[in-house]
Amino acid sequence: QVHLIESGGGSVQAGGSLRLTCSASGIAFSRYGMAWYRQVPGKDRAFVAAISWKADRTYYADSVKGRFTISRDNPKNTVFLQMDSLKPEDTAVYYCAADYWGDALTMSRTQGRSMDYWGNGTLVTVSS
Repeated sequence: QVHLIESGGGSVQAGGSLRLTCSASGIAFSRYGMAWYRQVPGKDRAFVAAISWKADRTYYADSVKGRFTISRDNPKNTVFLQMDSLKPEDTAVYYCAADYWGDALTMSRTQGRSMDYWGNGTLVTVSS
């Protein structure tokens, strides 16, 4: 059974930082491209960041470029999202997702439709 479990969400003031972690089990993690998406109630899910299965490519939404960093630790079946210089508009539920043999650019363009597995999300709240 596949599990993607996000952690690290919480409340922070604008300008602060958070580090999200997604721990995977039940999959051959090194074969999966990994991505983060976020969703605000009443709005569509939005792509945030992706890292290819080979970890050689990353891709970011324009709104987070230069502030967020995605990385992965294959031996620990974990993907991270380091979020710095947070803004109130970053407030959302953040979801981790996995795409078999996923490429970072492809994952950024499919709005989640190519992803095979999803976590349940972790809430990030940024106050002004």
